Amino acid sequence: MISSNYDLMPVGFVGHGAPTLGLEKAGPSVEAWKKWGRAIPKPKAILVISAHWLEKPVHLGPTLSTGLIYDFYGFPDALYQVQYPAPPAPDLGQRVFSLLTFAGLKPIESPSRGLDHGAWVPLLHMFPNADIPVLQVSIGTRVPMAEHLALGRALAPLRAEGVFILGSGNLTHNLRRVNFADRYGDPEDWAKEFDDWAVQKLDAFDLEAMAHYATEAPSAHQAHPSDDHYTPLLAAAASAGIGEKPRIRYPHMGFEYGTLSMRCVEFQ
Repeated sequence: MISSNYDLMPVGFVGHGAPTLGLEKAGPSVEAWKKWGRAIPKPKAILVISAHWLEKPVHLGPTLSTGLIYDFYGFPDALYQVQYPAPPAPDLGQRVFSLLTFAGLKPIESPSRGLDHGAWVPLLHMFPNADIPVLQVSIGTRVPMAEHLALGRALAPLRAEGVFILGSGNLTHNLRRVNFADRYGDPEDWAKEFDDWAVQKLDAFDLEAMAHYATEAPSAHQAHPSDDHYTPLLAAAASAGIGEKPRIRYPHMGFEYGTLSMRCVEFQ
């Protein structure tokens, strides 16, 4: 079991954007991620809930040394050479396995499953020394939103143990509508409308409304044709919502390619 005298660690959600951010040295998102990483206490370990590990029941890894996963194609060769040699997290793996088992979630260990780009792209800017153990847990897709809330609540005790829980996705994510010709142009109305709605619900910490986004949010199906990039936010928020209502701040916001919200959320 991980134990410490840490105060509660914040919980985060990062809009991780395109994989090519892993090659960039500057720019709005990269600079915001660097600043964010410097602003929070150094974690004892990091637990990532990524939109790019979709598996049910909950799987967890890596707990052994392994390479990264380059889970994309058609990008510059240099991107497939990027390294982020964070230590594996066997102690955190045991602790998470215990918490999820106690919650009835029937976890499965994936000891050699490497970090996907939903984890390593933001982390190599937030924590560039790669000296903090990192573990990922998978999420289901097209499952009841209650399952994502249950996952987050099961992980909540880790905040008192020096673990930074980080959901990774995007607050709007519709690759069919991306405008690659104009990276920093004005967002489409539907994307901004959904992003604004999400901020209202986050500021109120209305997890019930957030869980019912598909029927309650404006432009929900345009913003999320599939749920994979939204549900890491729900799980992260649930992990921060045990006890008092958390304070919310936004370490980064804005859009890329007209439709992709890069908003980041910190729950304190």
